[in-house]
Amino acid sequence: MKQKTVTVLQLSREETHALKEGLNLINRSENERFIVYKNGEDINSYKACRNLCKHQRGTFVKDIEDLDSSVVRCTKHGWKLDCSNMSYVNPPFSFSQDELVPEMDEDGCMSLVELTPAQPWEKYKREKQHIEPGEVKITYFTHACLEMKFGDVVIFTDPWLTGPAFARGWWLYHEPPSDWLERLANADLIYVSHLHSDHLSYPTLEMLQTRNQDIPFYVGNTETPVFCRMEQNNVKMNNINVIEFGVWKEINQDLRIMILMDGVHPELDTFLLIDYKGHLILNTVDCTNPNGGKLPKNVDLMLSDFAGGASGFPMTFEGGKYTEEWKEKFVKGERSKLLYYKMKVVKQVNPIIYCPFAGYFTESHPSDRYIAKTNTKNTPEALNSLINRFYPNIRTWTPKPGASLDLGVLLKDPKDMSAIQDPPTGTKIYKDSWEFNKYLDRINTYVYDEIFAYPEWIEFYYKWCGFNNYNLVLRMIETDDNFGYIEGGYDYLVDFSGQEPEVLVERPNREHNYLEIRNRIGVHRQTIRTGNFWDDLYIGFNNRIQRSPDTYHHLFWNHMQVLITRSPPDWEAFLLEQKEKNGQQKDIWKPSEPTSIKEERIDTELKQNYTALKCIAPVAIGVIAAVLFAFKV
Repeated sequence: MKQKTVTVLQLSREETHALKEGLNLINRSENERFIVYKNGEDINSYKACRNLCKHQRGTFVKDIEDLDSSVVRCTKHGWKLDCSNMSYVNPPFSFSQDELVPEMDEDGCMSLVELTPAQPWEKYKREKQHIEPGEVKITYFTHACLEMKFGDVVIFTDPWLTGPAFARGWWLYHEPPSDWLERLANADLIYVSHLHSDHLSYPTLEMLQTRNQDIPFYVGNTETPVFCRMEQNNVKMNNINVIEFGVWKEINQDLRIMILMDGVHPELDTFLLIDYKGHLILNTVDCTNPNGGKLPKNVDLMLSDFAGGASGFPMTFEGGKYTEEWKEKFVKGERSKLLYYKMKVVKQVNPIIYCPFAGYFTESHPSDRYIAKTNTKNTPEALNSLINRFYPNIRTWTPKPGASLDLGVLLKDPKDMSAIQDPPTGTKIYKDSWEFNKYLDRINTYVYDEIFAYPEWIEFYYKWCGFNNYNLVLRMIETDDNFGYIEGGYDYLVDFSGQEPEVLVERPNREHNYLEIRNRIGVHRQTIRTGNFWDDLYIGFNNRIQRSPDTYHHLFWNHMQVLITRSPPDWEAFLLEQKEKNGQQKDIWKPSEPTSIKEERIDTELKQNYTALKCIAPVAIGVIAAVLFAFKV
């Protein structure tokens, strides 16, 4: 039976807005009792569960002894649950509560969703068979890309192996093996977790399609299809296989795979469970809450992200509280919390060996020095050191390109150091050149696209986007690479409060939410012209943002990053209409000079920043270790 989501509670927009910070106990009927814990405005800041104690199914009430308003107490036997992390604090170190998944729709209504069946891998379990040394080999390439050999079958995951991600914001940190294209083209199948360009890399696929357009791709049946922007990116792959969630897909008699959904972003994100002869490999990629927190235990190998820093927030935000001091403190706190969370999940899964990956990117373009310097990330060494310290029975692996793990050797003796083979002698580990101009020149061709001669493109585009009936005024300003004034750039206002977006010449007099975004002109115009998601602008650090009030507008960003219309805008029809009516062109609509930067090699400052971060990592470990010791995690 395929896994599906079931809505167990639907709140109206008014009920959602009325949820207060901290605990919210919701009682609809005897069988409809829920707890919602709120810790911010973002949907990721909510936690939810049924109001049902795991012990003997008693009902929770607020604990009057709790000063932080996060703990509830069971009326039967006094068990206590900390709803901020869904862990029982009485009895201590015992259970975790089964969580529901909060979702927000376009109208601002929250739903609580349950995944069913909760643990689909438990059905049709297989007894473990012996694996010979050399039979199963996992080789790390870059970022989230692995080559996995199971007997004669080769599986690749998330191949980002060349070019940038998120337009020009992310660049590969590691140099992939030199024969990557040949090995990728000869794989038996490729799994892509989701459509973000550090996992679905169109520069990589452009090269792959010249070798093998018919290679099978396996993706989850997400609401937003993984390959929904293939046409806009000039790529054609002929063998896309969409797999239902929670169902074993047989590859051969020994090998099967299961794709599962993320609990926070089920419409977008997935992860992978592999069963080879009864042995499990769990790859949660960068899911925020994979399968709502319910994961298989005692797997052979677990892989997950670790780094953080994969968002424009807060580094691209300006004004108000967003001082350098505030950003530094926020980032430090978030990275520490991420390390703790990842360690907690690894403890829950209890793999024989754990490997942190899917976090190896760098903001290496010279115009992004500020981001590279301030957007500090966790190191894999930091996470592995914590795991080694507190859970020494779990072995860890910090991979480098071309390094491999022999699962057969590991299973025979988990302490056998020969199970992990270093990259071949002479392998280049770190990238120091990225062909910046090749990719930036391609982006900047959109600056000169004819549609931008006609200011009417603004109304045409935002009507196509389909976002409306929300009290938000957006100001978009085109800039140069360093977010300064650029001749020929657009500066416009769009009001989304009505049935259709309205282009304004000035802000309205009514009370309204205001969002001001300065965008690099090339990335902005590429996004508009292709009809791509706004991830390139936001996640790729290609804008600077101010907002008043300082509120995260989930409905707007979710629409522009996930729900935006799948078919690209009909710009041919737009241009034909403008020419038929002799539309008035903007006096100056393109810069007189290109914005490319000729530097291509990583500068000394960026190398020093990474070295400094590795030196800081032990300090972070010490701080977290002290906290964990205090709570005896």
